[in-house]
Amino acid sequence: MNRILIAEDNPRITSFLETGLQANGYTTTVVSTAKEAIAFASGTDFDLLILDLGLPDADGLKVLATVRGQGAILPIIILTARDGLDDTVEGLESGADDYMTKPFRFEELLARVRVQLRNQRSSRKPQETQLRIADITLDLLTRQVWVGDRSVELSTREFLMLEVFLRHPMQVMTREQLLDRIWGYDYDPGTNIVNVYVGHLRRKIGDDRLETVRGAGYRLRV
Repeated sequence: MNRILIAEDNPRITSFLETGLQANGYTTTVVSTAKEAIAFASGTDFDLLILDLGLPDADGLKVLATVRGQGAILPIIILTARDGLDDTVEGLESGADDYMTKPFRFEELLARVRVQLRNQRSSRKPQETQLRIADITLDLLTRQVWVGDRSVELSTREFLMLEVFLRHPMQVMTREQLLDRIWGYDYDPGTNIVNVYVGHLRRKIGDDRLETVRGAGYRLRV
């Protein structure tokens, strides 16, 4: 049974969606804030997200960027009152798989949900369990890290930061990108926490592996 996450703060709309989706065999969970949407969608418990852009604590596009930045691959359908062409383009280019405007017909939404779930099943590939660049190996299942033959203990945030660098070798990652992907939308962009954690990583995997690109950010040297 497919599990659908609904991020919407309008009780009337959530009740309408839940009733219709459950009647068609889907399991639904409703959240009403951006913070909850990010927490739920970033896990592996859901097959699809229906996302409102007008959430009370943050713009839905920020939720979309954060969820995609954390590697979530579930289909996301934006359901919003914003009906401008620019809004649609921005939503799709930010990582949404489909975009519907309110008011909407449930039958059309249901058809789009089915299309996205069908596409997801047909394109699903075996999950990668390890990332390896040069002599650094990161196991996504056991959360273990090796540098050569040496096992390295990392905190949760250090592990996430190293994962980002391993997925983007030799690419400059800005402080803003690292903040967004590791700590989420609710951190002060002026904080120096990125610098602190880069320092932690350097001490554990080697000072010369993370290069500072002045005025830009950091880069994993291969």
